[in-house]
Parts: sequence; C-alpha cells; structure tokens
Amino acid sequence: MCLAIPGQIVEMQPDGATIDTLGVRKRISLALTPSAQVGDWVLVHAGFAIEVVDADEAAQTIEIVRELGELATEELAASTAETEAVRS
Repeated sequence: MCLAIPGQIVEMQPDGATIDTLGVRKRISLALTPSAQVGDWVLVHAGFAIEVVDADEAAQTIEIVRELGELATEELAASTAETEAVRS
C-alpha cells in the first residue's frame, strides 16, 4: 500500500519546491507535476509530487491521516496497557 500525503507548495526552487503539511516543511521534486505552482496542493509520495489536487481534497485527506494517527495511538496505548497487565 502506498500513502500519498497532501502538501501546499510554499516556495519554488530550480530543482523542485518546498511544501508545507501541517506546519512541517519539506523539499520535493516536481518532475512528475511540472505545472504545479506556489499555492497549489499536491499529493506527495517518496519525495515526489505525484498529482495536483484541490484544497477540499487535500483537507479531506489530511483529516483521514489525522484520524488514522489517532487510531494508531489508541491501539498502541491499549496494547501497552495489556502488556503491562500481563507482566504484573
């Protein structure tokens, strides 16, 4: 399974761009999306922008990723509690 995360282009460079995703900035390649510009939202996988998306789609994807993170945190906490209970 591949996971592409949305980021908004905040700065262009000769060899790519800088994106912002939830306050985290990262340099990426625009080799696959050469028409992307500052302000555009792109889906990023393995350091490459693979698709330009609209702001609504980006927001929906970010919300799903947040929910997955919360579920993973809850699952880890439950697993840790079970492990501690077995050890005591």
